[in-house]
This record gives sequence, structure tokens and C-alpha cells, in this order.
Amino acid sequence: MKRLSAIVLAALAIAVPSDLLAWGNTGHRMLGAIAMRALPAEVPGFLRTPQAVLDVAEYSREPDRSKGSGRLHDQDRDPGHFIDLGEDGKVLGGPPMLPLAATRAEYETQLRAAGLDQWKAGYLPYAIIDRWQQLTTDFAYWRVLRAAEANPAWKSHRAWFTQDRIRREALILKGIGELSHFIGDGSQPLHVTTHFNGWGDYPNPQGYSTARLHGPFESDLVQAYVKPAAIEARVTPLNLCRCSIDQRVSGYLAATGKQVIPFYELEKAGGLAPGDPRGVAFAVERLAVGASELRDVVVEAWRASANRTIGWKPVAVADVLAGKVDPYPALYGVD
Repeated sequence: MKRLSAIVLAALAIAVPSDLLAWGNTGHRMLGAIAMRALPAEVPGFLRTPQAVLDVAEYSREPDRSKGSGRLHDQDRDPGHFIDLGEDGKVLGGPPMLPLAATRAEYETQLRAAGLDQWKAGYLPYAIIDRWQQLTTDFAYWRVLRAAEANPAWKSHRAWFTQDRIRREALILKGIGELSHFIGDGSQPLHVTTHFNGWGDYPNPQGYSTARLHGPFESDLVQAYVKPAAIEARVTPLNLCRCSIDQRVSGYLAATGKQVIPFYELEKAGGLAPGDPRGVAFAVERLAVGASELRDVVVEAWRASANRTIGWKPVAVADVLAGKVDPYPALYGVD
């Protein structure tokens, strides 16, 4: 692919909309596929098929592709792609992100006390946690359905168990794709800072760029120069937090926030010029961080699902796997 000239990059920067897209189609697609290929053998086999990799890669773009569906839709969902942190770790100069409020309602209360709201400040941590919790529940259903299919004592409903498992697998792949998207957003430093598209109207003693850098970095640079093999080479070994998902997500975003100043220093040094290896390396590293994180939290969701209860009236996953409880009434629904 030909190098994009500085003039073209500048023109593209002007065209970047206010609701910025993290990584663009190319970056999100690569991140999702690479994370799926890195999954360990302990997760269900359907996740490690070429089709599952392809599906998640495409679903990873879906939260951006749905934009433009309507005013209510966009206004409510767009802030889920970012959180505006200052260098002090505070959200738009108001409450600190850490420790993370347990719910969006509590987060909103904190913001309101500072004259802010989550539609201005962003709620990216909660977008990630919400998808992870849903994925954990989906995995729990899958465990139960797979066990029920295999239990001869429940063969009268085996056909229904099989069909519902197939439906659940489709939901799981879409859910991982959405989780991939927001974790990908969280690996891009410009999605966790008030300086999201140039330094902006803030004190700027270091003279950082005020140009619209967001799109040219995450889309144009990535599409032109970043290759999947380079990202895969930087994916880290499995790293399970053994902490709450709230702690993991807030720590992940805080770590990304520490890359904001290095990003602007890199730009100041000319590292984001078309084809400069320093900018390419920075993008590769951030995408690899996102792919590693997605792989890790999918494994954590799988493990956590073994301890869930599901359905109505609820049944414990462990009891179904042990053959103690026929899950059909709880899964099909007794109203």
C-alpha cells in the first residue's frame, strides 16, 4: 500500500467526526481475530474454529457500525467508547476513576456532584464490564446445555438442548465481538483522555500538538502499516488477574492512560509521520495489549461461568454438570 502523504493525512484529520472510532475497521478486526487465535485449549472448541475467529473479527466492528441508528441510540451508546481522564486520573477534573464506582448509577451520582454527567465524561469501564458479565452468563448457559445434551437421563429434551446450545454459541460469538470492541477502545490512549484529538484547550507547557491526531493515528496509520503478524508477535502469555472484573478493567484503563503523554511526545518527535517505524511500533504495541487483554478476560469469563446459577427458577451450573438437576424447566421457562 502506498504511503499516505502528510497532506492527505491532514485532510483526513479535518474530516474526523466528533464521535471518534477507535482503531477503525482494520485495527478492531485484527485485534479480535488475534485474541481468538490466542485462546488456550481449555475454552470450548467452537471458539477456536476458523469460523469463530472470522465471526468475532467482524463482530468486533459492530458497535461502530451501528452508529447512526438514531439520536437516542447514538447519544446513549457513543459515550461507552471512551472515558475522559486528566493526567491526575480524575474524570474531566471531577471524581477520580479509581476506585471505580460499582454501578453506572453510582458513577453518575459522582459526576453530577461535580456538575458533569457520563454522556460528557464517557463510561467505557462500564461498557467493558457489562459485556464481560453477559459473556460469563452465556458461558454458564452453554455449560449447562452441553451437559444436558450428553446426559441420557434427559434425552427426551435433547433436541431442544442442542438447538438452544447452537443459539447460545451465536450469542457468545457476538458477545465476544462486542467485548473485543470496547477492550480495543480501552487500549487506545486517546480513548481514555481529555486530550482525545489533539491537546485541546488545556495548559500546554510542553507544546504538544493541537492538531486532530485521532483518526490519522488509529485508522490511517494502522491500515497502511500495521500487519497482523507484528501484533501476534507482541501478544503476552496468559495473565489471569484473580481479582474482580471491576479491578481488572479499571487497572487496564489506568495503564492505558499512562501512554497518553508518550503518545504526544512521540508525535512531537515526528514519530507519527507516515511510515515512521516509531509510530508503527506504538500502534502495534497498543493493539497487542488489547488482544492480550481480550484473550485473558474471555478465559476469566469461562472459568467464572462454572460457579454461576442460571435460568428460572435458577439452577446451579455445578448441579447440572453433576447430573443432580434436570435443567429443562429452568431453561425452557416455567414462567
